[in-house]
Amino acid sequence: MITLIIVDDHDLVREGIRRLIEDKKGIKVVAEGKSGEEAIALAKEYDPDVILMDVRMPGIGGLEATRKINRVYPDIKILNVTACSGDPYPSLLLEAGSSGFITKESDIDEIEHAIRVISAGQKYLSPAIAQQIALNKLNPDSSGNGPFSELSDREMQIAMMIVSCKKTQDISDALFLSPKTISTYRHRLFEKLKIQGDVELTLLAIKHGLLDPGETT
Repeated sequence: MITLIIVDDHDLVREGIRRLIEDKKGIKVVAEGKSGEEAIALAKEYDPDVILMDVRMPGIGGLEATRKINRVYPDIKILNVTACSGDPYPSLLLEAGSSGFITKESDIDEIEHAIRVISAGQKYLSPAIAQQIALNKLNPDSSGNGPFSELSDREMQIAMMIVSCKKTQDISDALFLSPKTISTYRHRLFEKLKIQGDVELTLLAIKHGLLDPGETT
């Protein structure tokens, strides 16, 4: 029996996946969470085989949660969900210890297949994501990720927290870094992206598909 935790900040998404996946033999949903912080706590409490986790969530988000879970519980396999195949997250998440990726367009059969593949110790990439990663390696200039592909995983994490309206102290508390360190990261990522402030960062994130306009309201 494969034990599964579903982590997504949208109640309807979690409930929909749970109802569909529980119809599949050999997979049991043991818990649900709404944030990266909850994913870490649930990993400790339930020690599941697989965590199905969205990348973009409130708080520390899926990237930092993946890194922390992999560091402490390396036997737990993490299947991340990205908004689209052009997201810069897959490469960053592979480095953080993710076992696989699917997009939000994936149907339940692909989700089930991905869960079984990574629970068996293999990697799984949705075809569209695998193709995008391959194309980016062959021709980095063709990447749809734009300037965000230049950021380190930590810089990307902080950038996404900034566009989620997190203040410096909130980011500092969530990542266990000093406010001064967060300010340094902020300055560095602004330089890499050639922008002047949070508003420009938000507009750039929307332009490159990393943030839905509705998420800023």
